Amino acid sequence: QVQFVESGGGSVQPGGSLRLSCAPSGFTLEYYAIAWFRQAPGKEREGVSCIRYNDGREYYANSVKGRFTISRDNAKNTVYLRMNSLEPEDTGVYYCGSALGASCSVMAASIFGSWGQGTQVTVSS
Repeated sequence: QVQFVESGGGSVQPGGSLRLSCAPSGFTLEYYAIAWFRQAPGKEREGVSCIRYNDGREYYANSVKGRFTISRDNAKNTVYLRMNSLEPEDTGVYYCGSALGASCSVMAASIFGSWGQGTQVTVSS
């Protein structure tokens, strides 16, 4: 079974930072767009950020622009999400998903797959 392994979550105070990592189990990231999604209790999974394979172009949800940075290390087969200036509204389980050749222009959960177990991020004072 191919899926991602997400890590790096935790509990931080507002204004804090975390770096999430996402590595696939059973496949390489080559040719895949990779996106981070998050899901808060009682809410739908929403796209946070996406990075394309061919040119590395990054996409961000408006709510995280200027605070989050996505990056990928193809040699390590890993994608990262650096989260700064965290807010309580950023609380949720963070997942990464893949889509072969996707453009990232639409970050819909239905487009991406290979979801892992996710990593919990809690922002609270």
